Amino acid sequence: MQTPESLPPDPEPFEPDPYEREGYPRPAGLLPGLGERLTWISGLVLALSALMGWYVGSGEGLQIAVVGWHTGVLGKLVFFIGLALIALVLLREAGFELPATVPESLVVIALGALATIFVLLRLITIPQDLLPADGRGVGLWVSLVAALLAIGAGIVRAGEEM
Repeated sequence: MQTPESLPPDPEPFEPDPYEREGYPRPAGLLPGLGERLTWISGLVLALSALMGWYVGSGEGLQIAVVGWHTGVLGKLVFFIGLALIALVLLREAGFELPATVPESLVVIALGALATIFVLLRLITIPQDLLPADGRGVGLWVSLVAALLAIGAGIVRAGEEM
């Protein structure tokens, strides 16, 4: 004798993961896309910090500040490195990618290291034509932190690529 049991309900239809459905790999790590966001932020802060006061001083009753852009070629290179970091993120979002032999994380680390060297050179020596600038301004320290953040962003991106 058979008991009058009903059939079990149909299971929910299987929905594939949206990343797999659209053909995109699942981002790795705890916070997906953190390296890309850090790259964008460090590039923006680095570019803007070149427009902040890098040196301060006083002369004949007034306070002066020298913007990073006016400190010579190194100040301008720091600005353009920041723009290059931003462009790298924007080009990736637009669908353009670097060749497979050049990892983006390596490019970000190299740009961050280059910016760090340039900022450290300006931190150690004050150009002679900028005197009476006798101290370092907040913009120089912001540039240093942003350059180090770019290196960190490259390291995070390297972890995401693995």
